[in-house]
Formats: sequence, C-alpha cells, structure tokens
Amino acid sequence: MSSTSNSPTHHTSTIGAIGAPSRRNTELALLVFAVVIPVFAYANVGLAINDEVPAGLLSYGLGLGLLAGVGHLVVRKFAPYADPLMLPLATLLNGLGLVAIWRLDQSELLQSIDQAGNAAPRQLMYTAMGIALFVAVLIFLKDHRVLQRYTYISMVGALVLLLLPLVPGLGKNVFGARIWIQVGSFSIQPGEFAKIVLAIFFAGYLMVKRDALALASRRFMGLYLPRGRDLGPILVVWAISILILVFETDLGTSLLFFGMFVIMLYVATERTSWIVFGLLMSGAGAVGVASFEPHIQQRVDAWLDPMREYTLSRAGQVGHSEQAMQALWAFGSGGTLGTGWGQGHSELIRFAANSDFILATFGEELGLAGLMALLLLYALIVERGVRTALAARDPFGKLLAIGLSGAFALQVFVVAGGVMGLIPLTGMTMPFLAYGGSSVIANWALIGILLRISDTARRPAPAAPANPDAEMTQVVRP
Repeated sequence: MSSTSNSPTHHTSTIGAIGAPSRRNTELALLVFAVVIPVFAYANVGLAINDEVPAGLLSYGLGLGLLAGVGHLVVRKFAPYADPLMLPLATLLNGLGLVAIWRLDQSELLQSIDQAGNAAPRQLMYTAMGIALFVAVLIFLKDHRVLQRYTYISMVGALVLLLLPLVPGLGKNVFGARIWIQVGSFSIQPGEFAKIVLAIFFAGYLMVKRDALALASRRFMGLYLPRGRDLGPILVVWAISILILVFETDLGTSLLFFGMFVIMLYVATERTSWIVFGLLMSGAGAVGVASFEPHIQQRVDAWLDPMREYTLSRAGQVGHSEQAMQALWAFGSGGTLGTGWGQGHSELIRFAANSDFILATFGEELGLAGLMALLLLYALIVERGVRTALAARDPFGKLLAIGLSGAFALQVFVVAGGVMGLIPLTGMTMPFLAYGGSSVIANWALIGILLRISDTARRPAPAAPANPDAEMTQVVRP
C-alpha cells in the first residue's frame, strides 16, 4: 500500500498537459486544394467556350488564394483550435460559385438582355467583403458567450431587419417578393443577416426557458403534449413567420426562421412533440396563406405543373414561372456525368440563372455525380457545425451552433428542393454559390461564429498539477 501511495504520479497526463493539436497545417493543405480546384474549373470553362485559357486566370487564382490565405492567417492567430474543415469547405464552394457565375457571364443570350457580363467581378468583391466580416468576427468576438448578453437586443434587431423591406421608399419588390431594401445603387437583403441575429436570440431565450418548455402536462399517442402557457413562444414565432409570408410574400425566409426555431426548441427540450407541432403549424400556415395570396399560389402552381406554366409563359398568357421547367430540363440533359464545364445551356433560365437556379448549371454541366458531390460539401459544413454544438462546453454555445447549422441546412434544402421540384420555389439564394452580396457576406459571418465556438470547444483545458496528491495534502494540512 505504501509503495502505491508513494509511486510517482507525474507520468499521468491530461489533454491540457499534452496539448491538443491545432490542425492548422491540415487546414492550410486543404485550402490549397480549395483554391486549385476552382482555378482548374475556371481554365476548363475558358477552354470550352473560347478554346483558350482565360486571360484573367492568374488574377482570379491570386485573388481567391489571397482571400483564403488571409482567412487562414487570422484563424491561426485568433482561433488556433477551431475546426480545420469549415474554412476550406466554404472557400471551395465560394470559388466554384465564382466560376459558375463567370461562365454565365460569357453567355451571349444573357448579355443581350443585360442580365450578365460583370456579375463575377462584383461577386468577387462581395466575397472580399464577406472575408473581411469573417476576419472581424474572429478578431473582435473573443468569446461567443458575450453574445448572450444581447439576447433581447438581438430580438429587437432581428425584427427591425425583417421590417425594413416594408418601409415605403426603402423596400424593393423583386419578382413578387418584398425582401430587399435599396441603399443608393446597392440592394441588400436584410433577412440574410436576420437569421444570424435571430439564432442569437433563440439561443439566449431557450437556454433560460428550456426547463419550463420541457415540462409536459400529459401524454397522448406517444407524444408529450406541452402545457398551454408554454405554447406561447412557438405561437409567437409562428405568427411572425406567417406575417413575413403575407406581407413580404417570402416563403423561403418564413420557412427558414420557423424551422430554425423548432430545431433549436427540440434540441433544448428533447421533446419530439415540438417537432410534430412545428410541422403541423408550418403546413397549416403555408396552406392558409397560399389560399389567398396570389404570389404564393403562382409558386405552388409552377411546382405542381411546371410544364403548363412553361407553355403559358411561351404563349404570352398567364404563366409566371417557366424557369422551373427549364431547370428540370437542365438536370435531365446533364445525366450522370454532365455535359462538361461551359458546355451546357442553363442560360436559357435567363434572369435567375446565376442566382436562384445556379444549381441547375452545376446539375447540367457536372451531372448527377457533380451535384451530389456539391451537396456533400454542404452536408460536411452542417456536420462540422453539429459536431461543434456537441463539443461546446456551455449550453448557449451548443444552442447557437445548432441554430446556425440548422439555418444553413434549411437554406440549402429550401433552395435545392425548389430548383429540383421537391418543394415550391422560395426565391432564396444558394449559400456561397449564387450571385448576391447579402448572402455571401452573411454566410461568411456565420462560418466565423461557428469557428469561434469551435475554437472555445476544442481549446485544451488548463494543465493539471504535476502531483495533485501532494497539492491536496498541502490544502488539507492543518
């Protein structure tokens, strides 16, 4: 016994004593591939369209590489233990989106109707702004738990952002949806930033109220029914999403916000009944609004019978959405392996080719295999976000990470589902791929917050004392 008690204990080590690997070199290696792949794709498009390497290949490669390098250096300095995959994945998606937008810029059809020509340079500028916001988040947000102090301020800020498009003279109606505001020569979509602010509010609110919301009054058909007074939060968020759907005719934002809240509510309470109630209320609200709102009715009609809408549009009659049928033809002509970069005809979708329907370009020119690879990249970002939520050491960080990851996943689903004909079109933009400054800037900020939470979660704990038994003896010695 004495030999055991006197045996040395300094060989026992913890993660904090050893030090967890930062994986920054792994991130750097992946970033090289994330830049090289879009550069090769860019060269491929130029060879396919003009039989020559594009003149801007070097500047494009250097620009994307410089932005990725800046992001990596900031992560290495200010978030050394952050997840090593998120930044390369976002860079790869952003780079491929720039290639697809530049490919559509070369279309004579889109140039003839002033729908393309200089969208790629502007998107590269928006990417630089997004990286700048990403850098600012990592530098100034030292601890994500600081955001918890602004729970109710975030609620007010989100409501202001959502109401801005309804302000006369400021809001802008684009193809039936009033989700934009015009500031000088720039258009901004406040809803892209509101999803991040709302995630902060939901995380702070549910962290405090989760115990009350988890209580159930009775069990019915295998589900725990919530108490009447606890239905208030979900009813309020449901009402706000319906108001967005009615006044802004924006199905995508409505689904995104309500779905994000239900996901975070389920994670906070572990009650399946909230998922069931959320789906029922979402379906009831969408059906109710679609019964009297013409814009939503048109989107549902185009989803149910896209060929009819296409035929009516071509005949100059009442058809409203020939793009849905054009997208399905693009997917069909792409087949399994695609037609090849620059050799498709997705520009026939016209004004929405580089925004809502850019996924059709990838489906036609890269085929089913390329499209599945693209969706797997999105799935990896969501998986790393969920992994970050599981590893977070505080409940606020867990809820915020799962909320941001859920919002990202929902946005990918509603856009991809609308373009592929799984659900009605929503008008939202595909994260990182589609043309649009608000979307790319907001999603880079989202990645920055996830990396900050990840850094806190993966950071090694303080090193344990070399001889804890001796220290305990010193503490208890009279």
